[in-house]
Amino acid sequence: MIPVRGLEGRVVAVLGLGRSGLAALRALGAGGARPVAWDDAERARAAAEAEGFEVRDLSREGAWEGVSLLVASPGIPHLYPQPHPAIARALGLGVPVDNDIGLFFRSFATAEWDAFESRPRVVAVTGSNGKSTTSALLHHVLAEAGRPTQLAGNIGRGALDLEPARDGEVVVLELSSYQTELARALTPDVAVFTNLSPDHLDRHGGMGGYFAAKRRLFAEGGPDRAVVGVDEAEGRFLAGQLSEGPGDDRVIRVSVQERLEGFGWSVSARKGWLAEWRHGRQVAACDLRGVAGLPGAHNHQNASAAWGAARALGLGPRAIEAALGSYPGLPHRSQRVAERDGVAFVNDSKATNVDSAAKALQAFSRVRWICGGLEKEGGLGGLLPHLGGVRKAYVIGREAEGFARRLPGIPTEVCGTMARAVERAVAEAESGDVVLLAPAAASFDQYDNFERRGEDFVAEVRKRIG
Repeated sequence: MIPVRGLEGRVVAVLGLGRSGLAALRALGAGGARPVAWDDAERARAAAEAEGFEVRDLSREGAWEGVSLLVASPGIPHLYPQPHPAIARALGLGVPVDNDIGLFFRSFATAEWDAFESRPRVVAVTGSNGKSTTSALLHHVLAEAGRPTQLAGNIGRGALDLEPARDGEVVVLELSSYQTELARALTPDVAVFTNLSPDHLDRHGGMGGYFAAKRRLFAEGGPDRAVVGVDEAEGRFLAGQLSEGPGDDRVIRVSVQERLEGFGWSVSARKGWLAEWRHGRQVAACDLRGVAGLPGAHNHQNASAAWGAARALGLGPRAIEAALGSYPGLPHRSQRVAERDGVAFVNDSKATNVDSAAKALQAFSRVRWICGGLEKEGGLGGLLPHLGGVRKAYVIGREAEGFARRLPGIPTEVCGTMARAVERAVAEAESGDVVLLAPAAASFDQYDNFERRGEDFVAEVRKRIG
């Protein structure tokens, strides 16, 4: 773990005792702080008590006596739609509020680094879609190139669960808007912005607040290099704010819509061909079309972002290209789980919003589409231009009938359950079709999370095709 530094002997309250909260308790204790724990769920409190931590009800009078910091888990609202009562109380008392990411950045560097030949570095990746794939892909590229590396944050393990840095190590952190918005310290060496599309708007008070939460990663810490997707207005604005002009190669612009030749440093991937440009000259190229773990333009954008970050870390094009070819893909993200009689089965349960589902649909030409769930704010209008390859939609979820009515122009079948949807898609699919789970909706009407939904899809597919 990463012991938290600078809080020795001080009482620190931890609110929310999931993965990151428990890791924060342990790291605070290891660093000499006096952590106290609270969670609204009795089971979570019991887990903390079983590890020997003091549980303190933060809603009671006197609970805040001596508390010098509140560490909140990312899933707990601190501003919109309304702050959790414990956070509101902390703010009213003037107690600073932080999260595990802020604690990580204040504690990661140590005096031991003075003896290293190469200083450890941190790459932080944020964005609406693709940040998990970009983070995992960069981690894979680094490992394949022989660089010591760890992966954490919004993916895999909590940041404070990481091991202390080794000589020359690169830590890759996937960071959500919930994490970047609250962290009091954000100082990555390289920061990556993949893209922006509407999501979590209730939590951030609208699109402007959502973008502002992402932007903090770049504005607060001033990374040495920024890799920025510029296919949306927000990305172009961010790149413009970070650079002194088009020739400033501290910003690596990324696009899958246009070739970016007129900038100091850029990476673009059009029609499956990745090209890296520096100061008006193409310096590297890579054919992404045959990379099985990265299908479609959205994954080519992820590959371009990971390429830019790897190049900023000093890796050579040949090493990166070789590693891309062996990338297996992430579960629930364009994951090819089976194939039979010319029909492929792809699990993209992580496509929980309209934009990510549209990108998944564009990756294939003949789709048997399993969709539906808890519809997000904004409706399904953004999907309609991208349904040309859909042969039929098999709609799941508690409100499947309403979801189906909002998909004009394509055959639909209201299935309700995953089992029925997979059964019907398997029965009707022909050679050359792709049975694609890309729900364009949240999972909470039927599942605990998108992972459980994806696992159910995989289980139903294997049940029917072996």
